[in-house]
Amino acid sequence: MSYARAVLSRPYIFTIVFLIANIFVFMLMWEASGMKSSVLWTAFPEAVLLAFGAKTNYLIHFEHQYWRFVTPVFIHVNLIHVLINMYSLWVIGPWVEKLYGSAKFVVFWVVTGIAGVVASYLTVIPGSHPGLISSFLIKPHDDPSAGASGALFGLVGVLFVFGIKYRHELPEGFKRAFGTGMVPIILLNLGIGFLARGVIDNAAHMGGLLSGAAFAAVVSYKRPGMPASVTIAWRVLQIAALVLVSGCFLMATRAYQRNPQAGNQAMVNSDRASRDPQFATFRANYQAFEAGQVAFVNALTKDDAGGINQAVAQLDKTLLNDETDALRVELKALLGRARKYVNDWPAPRKMTPEGVAEQRQLINDYQLWQKRLEDWYWDEGKKFGIKRPEPSPAK
Repeated sequence: MSYARAVLSRPYIFTIVFLIANIFVFMLMWEASGMKSSVLWTAFPEAVLLAFGAKTNYLIHFEHQYWRFVTPVFIHVNLIHVLINMYSLWVIGPWVEKLYGSAKFVVFWVVTGIAGVVASYLTVIPGSHPGLISSFLIKPHDDPSAGASGALFGLVGVLFVFGIKYRHELPEGFKRAFGTGMVPIILLNLGIGFLARGVIDNAAHMGGLLSGAAFAAVVSYKRPGMPASVTIAWRVLQIAALVLVSGCFLMATRAYQRNPQAGNQAMVNSDRASRDPQFATFRANYQAFEAGQVAFVNALTKDDAGGINQAVAQLDKTLLNDETDALRVELKALLGRARKYVNDWPAPRKMTPEGVAEQRQLINDYQLWQKRLEDWYWDEGKKFGIKRPEPSPAK
């Protein structure tokens, strides 16, 4: 009882901080989605997920948006997702924070969360055809991935190894709760992950679980009766982890401001379009370009050319001037090349030097077109009061 009282009396401030932060980001995402009740139960639009920092291999690898290894730990796709994860954090987080202290808890949460995102990144193999077992981890499509579950599995890994490592000094109740007592929870979640492997990112869960177990194997906890002082090293790591998270969300915010595709969600709306025919044309043109971009990326990252015909049809319906017509012609040509790439380069050939070179050329041409689209967006947007963000001052 004295052991339990000594542990349970400790604070768990950062469990509450992370819980509030996740809910706050979720509310911002809901606002960016138009406060529609339907998205709470289905999923936020992909544009919103990407704007707030969801992980996609394409944006990390080709756009060098490395902050997407961190931001997914704090965003969720719908209400059920955030409620399940935040309830799990409320149940597990206080135990880890009380046993190891706030400084170590913060480092555990951030690092195991990142480890989960990295594991998810490494197991996306576009064009692959994983079997029943390998599909538990391997993903053939580069779908947006987000959620705190990798970090939560990291905390589970910490408690699992903690219970085994210190089993000889723990009171009976702690032995039953941690260590081998975590096995049913781990097995149940892995079983659910296997059944829902097309929806759940099991690689992120495993990355978090293994990294959390590794942390607990080498890091000692705060024993009852021992001094509560925190070493300078852990305090520095805690601050560094918090600065890293803040910095990554700052970069996500700047990318949101620079990216018309993300900014479009907040800057244009149906009410204004219904009142202003010219604005409605501008909005429809941009939405057609946006649909073409989605179809292009799906073709290259998911081997799915099914949306190209629909995107081309939407482009053909737009009202264009000379500049926008040139953008349309270029995008249609890119979509045609993307379709040919999917049809002519099956999965094994994509891995050859020729296949890689073909994909890289397509991506380079697409990025050049994106730059022209961005210039068009801000130039046309001036007519409607949409201003290009001022560049950050050089440091």
